[in-house]
Amino acid sequence: MSRRHLMLKIVLPLLILSLGIGGMLLLVKSRQVPPQQSPENRGILVETMVVKPTDHRVEVLATGTVQPRQQADIVPQVSGKIVEIAPQLVAGGFFRRGELLLAVEAVDYRLAVERAEANLSRFELDLETVRARAAIARQEWDQLHPGEAAPPLVVLAPQLKNAEAALQSARAALELARLDLERTRLTAPFNCYVRSETTAAGQFVRAGTSLAVVVGTDQAEIITPVPLDDLIWLDVPRRNGDQGSPARISLQIGDRAQLWAGYVDRSLAEVDARGRMARLAVVVDDPFGLKQQQSGVAELAIGSFVNLTLQGKVLEQVVALPRQALRDHDTAWTVDDRNRLRIKSVDIVRREREQVLVGTGIDTGDQVVLTGIAAAVDGMLLRPQQREAQP
Repeated sequence: MSRRHLMLKIVLPLLILSLGIGGMLLLVKSRQVPPQQSPENRGILVETMVVKPTDHRVEVLATGTVQPRQQADIVPQVSGKIVEIAPQLVAGGFFRRGELLLAVEAVDYRLAVERAEANLSRFELDLETVRARAAIARQEWDQLHPGEAAPPLVVLAPQLKNAEAALQSARAALELARLDLERTRLTAPFNCYVRSETTAAGQFVRAGTSLAVVVGTDQAEIITPVPLDDLIWLDVPRRNGDQGSPARISLQIGDRAQLWAGYVDRSLAEVDARGRMARLAVVVDDPFGLKQQQSGVAELAIGSFVNLTLQGKVLEQVVALPRQALRDHDTAWTVDDRNRLRIKSVDIVRREREQVLVGTGIDTGDQVVLTGIAAAVDGMLLRPQQREAQP
């Protein structure tokens, strides 16, 4: 290899490297340093809602099981063989008040009425006979002893009283016989449906034996536990017949929620020993929809477990805040007109399941912060974004 070729092979790469380093240094020295800019502090992004005091009706949420308001055992007052049974006297059958449930053989009781009527006629005749004899005896005494009082035995006074008593007893016996005859036909004591029955045609029944259980259909009631603190918001009647706070009863059936209207009827005047809660009775009229004109009305069946919303008193000019907006139990965060955080103490009137009702501390038009902020400090800069209105 020639010396010239060797020099080119060594010197040329060094020359290229030197030119590259020189060009890089020239570019570094000739560049302009960009002006330094501090990032703009726009504040922490938070979700807010604008509040306005309004009148708010207190709602107390509760649950309970539907149970009968009226229930009765069908018990015959006379003995005999069953000769007639209504076709709908089966479990689930409906009756109107006064409709026949079943009938006991009435032959013996009809004969007893005829026998009592005959006895009554005989005692009426006996009384008339004694009265006639007493009148004759008094007339004879007055002729023989004018101006003197007749002794009771002479004018048949004891016999007359005995005949009158016998006649009164005969009338009572006739009334009892007629009553027993009426009792051979058992009718529905009120609008009802049959809960259970143990009857069969030809069956001999004795007085005092339960044959069926019927449940009233005009009303049903729900016994629901309510916290003692919630009683102050509800209207609980103290007299029979008064209606208390309205109630909305809901039951989820499939993908639909069925609704019924009711009202607070009374308090059971005792506190549950386990839960330390008061118990209220809520009444629902026409739970089976029998009085409704339209078809397809859902039945509020006995034994259903339902949700209740008891509508209480109206609180005037309060602010309803989501529970997430309440801080440290009695404070709320707001945003002022300069987008600064303000921590305010609030007066809580009532705490509900999903919201709190504030009496004072929040003004009309305040933007209340809904987003949580770590280490929040009064006066810190925020970037509020109002919550979209709920549809």
